[in-house]
Amino acid sequence: MNVDKKVTFSMDDFSYLDLDLFNYSYNYSSLPNDGTVCDQDSSIYFDSIFIPVLYSLALAVGLVGNGVVLVVLWKKRMGLNVTDIFILHLCLADLLLLLTLPFWAVEAAKGWIFGTPLCKLTGALFKINFYCGIFMLSCISLDRYLSIVHAVQMYSRKKPMVTHCCCLIVWLFCLLLSIPDWIFLVAIEDSRRQDRTECVPDYQPNVRLATRWLYHILGFILPSVMILLCYYHILQRLQRGSQCKQKKRAIRVIIALVVAFFIHWTPYNLTLFVDTMQTNGTIISTNLTSCESATVLDVALTATSTLAYLHCCVNPVLYAFVGVKFRQHLLEMLRPLGFKLKGPAGLVSRRSSAWSESVDTSHTSAF
Repeated sequence: MNVDKKVTFSMDDFSYLDLDLFNYSYNYSSLPNDGTVCDQDSSIYFDSIFIPVLYSLALAVGLVGNGVVLVVLWKKRMGLNVTDIFILHLCLADLLLLLTLPFWAVEAAKGWIFGTPLCKLTGALFKINFYCGIFMLSCISLDRYLSIVHAVQMYSRKKPMVTHCCCLIVWLFCLLLSIPDWIFLVAIEDSRRQDRTECVPDYQPNVRLATRWLYHILGFILPSVMILLCYYHILQRLQRGSQCKQKKRAIRVIIALVVAFFIHWTPYNLTLFVDTMQTNGTIISTNLTSCESATVLDVALTATSTLAYLHCCVNPVLYAFVGVKFRQHLLEMLRPLGFKLKGPAGLVSRRSSAWSESVDTSHTSAF
């Protein structure tokens, strides 16, 4: 990898710019604090190869996985319970987020060629579904916690529209959180990135810092705390009872859900937090003020964000394919194509969840 060059500058070189409105991107770190402007050839080259390949893989796997889940839910639409409804909205959020990935892949390879209106639409759509996915996971965790630990039903199985309305409120809240993207996202050329046109937010540094902290708090810290607390108490409740095979399976599923969430999202959020601290001037170590360090941070943001977005592909596996009953529903659908059920078809109940006893939260005996 070539070492990025340092270019010194004076204020006269930027006399034509409104420095109070300097552009910042979600995808790369800000200027170093040592009075230099760094070209980003190395990070651009890495992005142009890494992002299109990984996003294409995520798109293919995610569309198939979430599509299968939606088909199963559609076949079972007359008997959806609380868990099924939350997973339905989670799948929709993941699918809509996945549909934005081709635009970002093209941007990484050739720059943003779609204009500012589509930049705003795609960026806002991405942000809405990103937040929605995180919040739906939190809702599922809270519903499981109340159902298993306290035997309290947040939503009535006989009134699924109540659960749908709750999900609609989540969607509307996510729409509000995307307002900065509707306002500030623009397609603009960046001289530091080979004069490439990119879809980036163009706002004042204090606004950028505020949106970053909003993301850190609402997009990761609060959902993480809720998920950890919910599953911690769920595991405690399960361990008090008899360790039957069904309960052991439930513990494995819960641990897998928590571990997968943090494996995908923790590296990106830690890297983004470092970038936020550097931008805010909180980090003053000389190791983070050189062009080489800035490039390392750019590459780290790209790699960790891609890992985070791959969580959309993992969700169908964690919330569906680990469920015995889901596999039975799926095999029943595929039976006309020649697939055979390994067990009696009567095992699938119309009133039960499409996922499994270990994932259903509609009653306390689900585990």
